Amino acid sequence: MSRFPGFSSPFLLGFDEIERVLDRVSKAASDGYPPYNIERISGDGVARDVLRITLAVAGFTRDQLDVTIEDSQLVIRGRQVEDERPRQFLHRGIAARQFQRVFVLAEGIEVAGAELKDGLLAIDLARPEPERIVRRIDIAAGD
Repeated sequence: MSRFPGFSSPFLLGFDEIERVLDRVSKAASDGYPPYNIERISGDGVARDVLRITLAVAGFTRDQLDVTIEDSQLVIRGRQVEDERPRQFLHRGIAARQFQRVFVLAEGIEVAGAELKDGLLAIDLARPEPERIVRRIDIAAGD
């Protein structure tokens, strides 16, 4: 993939990381398996909103799925192994393949939990409320 033209300006110094993130996002968006949804779940007034990523992982068990955080990326991997017993398929429409789905996380986003239910893997993300810090700065006398 070619470089993003906006980041090649000599006045944009230190934006290499943003360019790398955009490059990773564009590569990750090219694969459509497994399908997924991203939704915002409103808080109850006390808690902040939560983002939920739901992936359709029918046929995968909890042991065949792996959810990790790697370099500010949420990485979801699925590894299915073929059944040992001999089978003769008349039609095979259910894929038994590996996958890796990557989501780039903004700074401060944390994974609140993950749940596998009815063939759907739901991963909740939250941004904790930042602690409010007040610090007094002494003013030095200048002569």
